[in-house]
Amino acid sequence: MLHLIVGNTGSGKTTYANALKKKTKGVLFSIDTWNKTLFLPDKSPTDGLDWFLERIERSENIIMNLVQQLEQSNTDSILDLGLSKYAHREKFRQFAAANGFKIKLHFLDISKETRWHRIQQRNTEKGDTFEFEVTQENFNFMQNWFEPPTKEELVGGIVITEKP
Repeated sequence: MLHLIVGNTGSGKTTYANALKKKTKGVLFSIDTWNKTLFLPDKSPTDGLDWFLERIERSENIIMNLVQQLEQSNTDSILDLGLSKYAHREKFRQFAAANGFKIKLHFLDISKETRWHRIQQRNTEKGDTFEFEVTQENFNFMQNWFEPPTKEELVGGIVITEKP
């Protein structure tokens, strides 16, 4: 099973993905960890979004190869890759369909206020899911960049909302 973890910045994707990993005994791929380990040490102040997107694309090519190997072993893959755009999610849906893999979308639908509070707390505490600081500017950019899943994408998926 290929699990797509979707939510805007601060929604709790990595925390949720880690819990799902324990539940399914799957393997987690978190793009924040890959970025921090492989790319951020080499990033210059002038490197922008295109620089990141190119490196994410390369990482995802490796991840897809690993997912194929895991599927042969009947091991779930949990993709905490941001998946902020419809086209990005569609890329993985097409990959799953082409390979005959089952897929499940998990959408963390959390308010902007709660997410910003979580980001501030994570930036301060630097706990288990902290990889790098998220600034107000980064948060605002992602707020506008993110495309929530469509009704069609959510069919058969799981939606996580805030508890009142």
